[in-house]
Amino acid sequence: MCFVGHGAFGIREKVGWLPYFNVLGFSDATALRLMPIVGTCDILMALSVLLSPCRAVLLYMGGWALFTSFLRPLAGESWWEVLDRAGNYGVPLAFLTLSGLGRSWMEWFEPILPGSARAASAGCVDRVANALRATTGLLLIGHGGYGAFIQKAMLAKQYAAVGLSSMPLGLGSVVQTVGWIELLMGAAVLLAPLPALLVFIFAWKIATELLYPVTGAPFWEFVERGGSYAAPLALFFILIRRSEPKLVEHPSVVPAKGFSP
Repeated sequence: MCFVGHGAFGIREKVGWLPYFNVLGFSDATALRLMPIVGTCDILMALSVLLSPCRAVLLYMGGWALFTSFLRPLAGESWWEVLDRAGNYGVPLAFLTLSGLGRSWMEWFEPILPGSARAASAGCVDRVANALRATTGLLLIGHGGYGAFIQKAMLAKQYAAVGLSSMPLGLGSVVQTVGWIELLMGAAVLLAPLPALLVFIFAWKIATELLYPVTGAPFWEFVERGGSYAAPLALFFILIRRSEPKLVEHPSVVPAKGFSP
């Protein structure tokens, strides 16, 4: 979802990307010619992961998403932007953690089979959970920072579109309050994530990111933030799996003579 949405913006030659290309020394004219190439590459990576994921592509996705996130503060935007996009780079890196690093260059390009996740050791699953925990916590803290500290104008527009401008304390207070709530949720996930909280965060992120198309932005904005929904949901399933009771053979149960289980 992340790379399909991001790729669609590249093909559409999103003007908002021009400052990020400028940081790298490209003129506006050159940037507009490069955007469809970047967008096409992103979509090809997305299709590759959907059809036959491999470690090399996951590493590229994590690195590329992290690199593009850092372009935002380098172009003059806030550093909260890097944290808010943790879902973009955290999810492919969590997937890579689950699959394990390649032991040879060939293994980096071999397809990751579905059964490998079920065969993962407890230690590996713990590392994946920690990666998803950090991803979910950081993306909430990043988005919360928009409202709590810089009162990003985009948030005021989105909240006004759903009628929150009529709140007694004013729209600015709503933006700050929601921001602090997200900061607290992010801190809670980092300290001690609870399954019920993760389900709420999953629904919360879907609802709040849907405000992009509600306020007239392309639907690709919602699609691009797929990692923000995937991270808390995946962490929820890991915690539920941990809490399932293990089947233990009762010591009084002795196999019959000659029986081979």
